[in-house]
Amino acid sequence: MLLVLSEEQKVHLGCLPRASGTAVGELGRLAMELLRRGAAPRACEAAARKLSIDVDTVQHGVEGLSYLLTESSKLMISEVDFQDSIHVLGFSDELKKLLLQLYLDNRKEIRNILSELAPKLPSYHSLEWRLDVQLASRSLRQQIKPAVTVKLHLNQNEDQTAQVLQTDPSTLLHLIQQLEQALGEMKTNHCRRIVRNMK
Repeated sequence: MLLVLSEEQKVHLGCLPRASGTAVGELGRLAMELLRRGAAPRACEAAARKLSIDVDTVQHGVEGLSYLLTESSKLMISEVDFQDSIHVLGFSDELKKLLLQLYLDNRKEIRNILSELAPKLPSYHSLEWRLDVQLASRSLRQQIKPAVTVKLHLNQNEDQTAQVLQTDPSTLLHLIQQLEQALGEMKTNHCRRIVRNMK
C-alpha cells in the first residue's frame, strides 16, 4: 500500500534535499516533538539558527515530515512501500535511508500517540425493544400503525448510558439491510487489509 502525498506535502518535503543529514535528523526530532506536544515555534526558531536555515523552511520540513510519519504509521506500511512512496519525491538514496530509519524508529510511538488522541467512542452493552401497534383512534376506527421502540444501553468511560429510539418497521428494515450490507463489505479483501493495518 503506497502513501499518496498531496502537492502541498510534496512542496513541504521538497526542502529536505537541500538540508544535510544532521539537519534532517533535527527536523525529524522536531516532527516527533510536534506529534508529542504540539506546535513549538520557539523550537523551530532555535533549530533554524542552529542549522543556518530559514525558519519557514524548518516549519515546512517539520510539517511535511510529521505528515509523512503519521500517515505511514497509521497505515503501517512496509519498508518497501515507504521507500516507494517517497521515491516520487526524487530524494537521494542517503536521504531515503535517513527517512526510512526515522520511520522505523518511531512508528510504534506514533501509533501509540494516535491511539491516545482517538476519541473514546461508546461501546454496545445491551438492547431492549418493544413493538407497539395502534389499532384505532377516536378519528379512525380501523388503522394499523406499528412502532418499534429500542432502548440501547452503552458503556462509555466505565459509565452506562441509555438511548431510546423509536421508528416504524419499514425504516428499521432499511437500517437492517444497510448494516448487513456494511457487514458484507467488511468481508472484502480491501476492508480486511484496512482493518489489518489499523491494528
